[in-house]
Amino acid sequence: MTTYKTLKAPGEAKKEFKNSVFIGHASPVKNEDEAKEFIKQIKERHSDANHNVSAYLIKSGNNLAMKYDDDGEPAGSSGKPIFKVLELKDIHNAVVVVTRYFGGTKLGFGGLARAYRETAAAAIEDARVIEVHEIVNITIHFEYPQTQKIKNLILIQDYGNIIAENYSDEVEFTLEIIKEKENDFIKKLSDLTKNKVKIEYKS
Repeated sequence: MTTYKTLKAPGEAKKEFKNSVFIGHASPVKNEDEAKEFIKQIKERHSDANHNVSAYLIKSGNNLAMKYDDDGEPAGSSGKPIFKVLELKDIHNAVVVVTRYFGGTKLGFGGLARAYRETAAAAIEDARVIEVHEIVNITIHFEYPQTQKIKNLILIQDYGNIIAENYSDEVEFTLEIIKEKENDFIKKLSDLTKNKVKIEYKS
């Protein structure tokens, strides 16, 4: 997964269905612990609500974490519809919680599914979906005359960013390179410097 969709920032949306108020909360997360913490915070904030239904989908390398919870609503009526929004929009590393304040009128299974799905989608829209590139951290060492050529290669050809520069006996750049462009970048860097470049990978 070198490129994936996630959320730009936390988002919120409020909808009403037959007097029941639904409040959607969506947020980007880096891992499952962050997702669980976000759910906990929303449950604490809306501890007086009838239900705080949640779902998250997280991918990191080859690891996949996904879960949905109906929080007392009829099984399959709420958590799964929220999760399906994340899945269908192909959004990773995100968590959604939809809070429900019951208004006195039952919505039925289909009505519940629609209410949770639409509120989740609205919260995600408010959070804004963005595309993210996985990056590789690299440090390179080279001779001074190559400096501008290497800067042009990285920045003008959009291989990534220079996050630190150090000038002493030689030049040292710390780089963030887009993972899917890594092999092409290394080849062009070697050609450009006639292999007179030292490359170190950072964890």
